[in-house]
Amino acid sequence: MKPGQRAELFARLAAADPEPATELSYHSPYQLLVAVILSAQATDKGVNRVTGPLFKEAPTPAAIIALGEEKLAGHIQTIGLYRTKARNVIATSRLLLERHGGQVPGDRAALEALPGVGRKTANIILNVVFGEPTIAVDTHIFRLANRTGLAPGKNVETVERGLLKAVPAQYRQHAHHWLILHGRHVCKARKPECWRCLIADLCAYRDKTPAP
Repeated sequence: MKPGQRAELFARLAAADPEPATELSYHSPYQLLVAVILSAQATDKGVNRVTGPLFKEAPTPAAIIALGEEKLAGHIQTIGLYRTKARNVIATSRLLLERHGGQVPGDRAALEALPGVGRKTANIILNVVFGEPTIAVDTHIFRLANRTGLAPGKNVETVERGLLKAVPAQYRQHAHHWLILHGRHVCKARKPECWRCLIADLCAYRDKTPAP
């Protein structure tokens, strides 16, 4: 995709949704961190269903630790890998209290040192909480970047580097959310809804789907 096409792509996404936001529900940086940890291999809707009651009962690191691993697992048992995630959330909560005064750190290395937190999760926290122009590549963004020709790559690291170069500077802050929402709701995995895609004419995907 040429630079002019990339600029036009993001200009259209920005015009359609000037202030995009995560679909995860949260009321603090800590709650967002927990929600993102839980969202691995799970839908945002599924995570929101469990975090609503969970955060009412245990909204802070100390409260989560007091809840305990078994009760936490009971709260989140409807999402995938819930026992591993419960263990990680408890361990992360302890480290936040021990090393960071209960606050979510704004440093990538400190974030990635937390159990259950990898580069993608760290990128989300740095972007949403701390306003850094990072791009977290999940399955939706990986698919969209390759399918459209925006930033093709064989792995998430290559796609992330490609996107950071491809996205015009003025759009980098919100690029993650525009791309993930477009991939989730329009450029779907099994059958992209090309007939209602606002960037279809810029997209390199050859097998565009007609209106049903």
